[in-house]
Amino acid sequence: MTAFTHPGHFSRASHVSGEVDPPMPRQHRTLFLSDLHLGAIGARADLILSFLQHNQAQHYVLVGDILDLWHPVIPHWGPETQAVIDHLEARRAAGAELVYLRGNHDPDPATAPPGRRIPVPALAHAEHVGADGRRYLVIHGDCQDVRVLRSLLLRRIGSRIDEHLRRLDRRLRRRSRAARPDQASWAERLIAGFNGWIYRSRGYERRLVALARARGLDGVICGHFHIPALHGDHGLVYANCGDWVDSRTAITEDFNGSLKLVAWAEAQAQVREGTDLRPGFASGLQPQTGAM
Repeated sequence: MTAFTHPGHFSRASHVSGEVDPPMPRQHRTLFLSDLHLGAIGARADLILSFLQHNQAQHYVLVGDILDLWHPVIPHWGPETQAVIDHLEARRAAGAELVYLRGNHDPDPATAPPGRRIPVPALAHAEHVGADGRRYLVIHGDCQDVRVLRSLLLRRIGSRIDEHLRRLDRRLRRRSRAARPDQASWAERLIAGFNGWIYRSRGYERRLVALARARGLDGVICGHFHIPALHGDHGLVYANCGDWVDSRTAITEDFNGSLKLVAWAEAQAQVREGTDLRPGFASGLQPQTGAM
């Protein structure tokens, strides 16, 4: 059986007068991130960049939908968005491994504008071997979506609706002084609620776990559905990175092979409030020590 644990404590820098040295980044063996949707109006490049600056890894696995360049006439690509790409490229230049899986929103790498491309080949899937020897299928996950939801036309319609909702939401938030940037807005709650309703049966989880089981692997790590999760409900490990539009979560692997689901927005809020960051790490799976 795979045991569930509460993740460890995450320390914060103390606040003193004058200049403050930035906290040392938390070190991980692997960071799994998906659905950054860089280029879309809902992307939170500022939070992604902050997360990457506070968390370093030997291996970075980008699990699809990293770029979202569906609206070339109205690009949403500012300095912080470019800084995310530059940071990943700098980590690769420093010796870290960078793996990029193409999602259903990622453009053909050959058509992505220069400077905005992920600097490694795009893969359809990969196999990750954990520090404890467990082997995972890493795949975006759209291949196991309901067939009708894989339609290119439906995806474009959905992206346009999402774009207009978030644009309206942004205008309303600018008028509301009480709204905090880290709090979920009405549009985010509406979109997340609708998404949760569509996928309420969790059939996609069982189908993805079945893919890993057919390959003789110990679990699957995916994205796509914008529903973060980390559990063993279907007999193998199922890990969904979530997204950086609404849930703003990631999967981390520590040096003993343990996986954790990280909720970075909660951790940032606690930094501002001066409290400990333990709840920012939502759930974890222990490393493999014997037969599952």
